[in-house]
Amino acid sequence: MGAPDTGVVIDKELRVVLAEDSVILREGMVELLGARGCEVVATAGTGPELLDAVAVHRPDVAVVDVRMPPTHTDEGIRAALEIRARTPGTGILVFSQHVEHAWASRLLAEGAAGIGYLLKERVARTSEFVDALHRVARGGTALDPEVVTQLTRGGQRGRVDALTPREREVLELMAQGHSNRSVAALLVVSERAVEKHVAAVFTKFDLPSTGSENRRVKAVLAYLSEMAG
Repeated sequence: MGAPDTGVVIDKELRVVLAEDSVILREGMVELLGARGCEVVATAGTGPELLDAVAVHRPDVAVVDVRMPPTHTDEGIRAALEIRARTPGTGILVFSQHVEHAWASRLLAEGAAGIGYLLKERVARTSEFVDALHRVARGGTALDPEVVTQLTRGGQRGRVDALTPREREVLELMAQGHSNRSVAALLVVSERAVEKHVAAVFTKFDLPSTGSENRRVKAVLAYLSEMAG
């Protein structure tokens, strides 16, 4: 006779690759995560090491700093973008002191599902960080409100309420990373109808086509900002 079903779902041990060039911080995080039920399967101090570790271990989530050797500019988040392309099933949690606007927008361009971006100085408790890891590993989103504010430049808050129910539904699916074709299939409407809804969202969010910015990213960030509070 098997054990009774208590109805409680217990998360499996989370497998993490940790990229952080500060040895002291890296070792401290390994201990903290281990104590919280996470298994750090590999650590990395550079972008190439991170890519190799993810390829070998296929973790549930990769924790990535933005600025890593050798130039300490954007190596980490560029590696995150490569991970997103190579192994889309791997969650990515950017954990940094910096908001790298251009690369963060590119990282979110295909949707925010399985993506997190937290600022080191704003994480007050280890439990918050671990909760974010689990959320991202499950395909959710964990974006610091300050990151969203910086990426949207504070211009789009409050406009989600102006959307029709269908436009909001389309935008929510965009935030999950669905293309117009995928949205059309899920909603059982034509792709042309979805294009019209997307265009209406851009208009209501005052997002003109400039050729230099990704309007889908900005619309998704505006939606996430509104949902966060």
